[in-house]
Amino acid sequence: MQVKIRMQRAGDPAQKNINWRIVAIPKCSPRDGRVLEILGYYDAAKKPAQYKLEVEKLEKWVKNGATMSDTVKSLYLKTKKAGK
Repeated sequence: MQVKIRMQRAGDPAQKNINWRIVAIPKCSPRDGRVLEILGYYDAAKKPAQYKLEVEKLEKWVKNGATMSDTVKSLYLKTKKAGK
């Protein structure tokens, strides 16, 4: 099974409260499909944008062959640079 690490939409769009989960998900699943593991979150509605990424879990998935989306890769690099 190929695994992709990407963003999954969460929150309530009716109240304009949209945030994103960073998840490990099978590559062929839809964006809001069943996840294997939640790895963090990203909330762009806050100023400045808030995010949390569990680096150890993410690196474990990548070591086992998962690929990151461009957005998740950007957040990962920011997290590594900041030393979170």
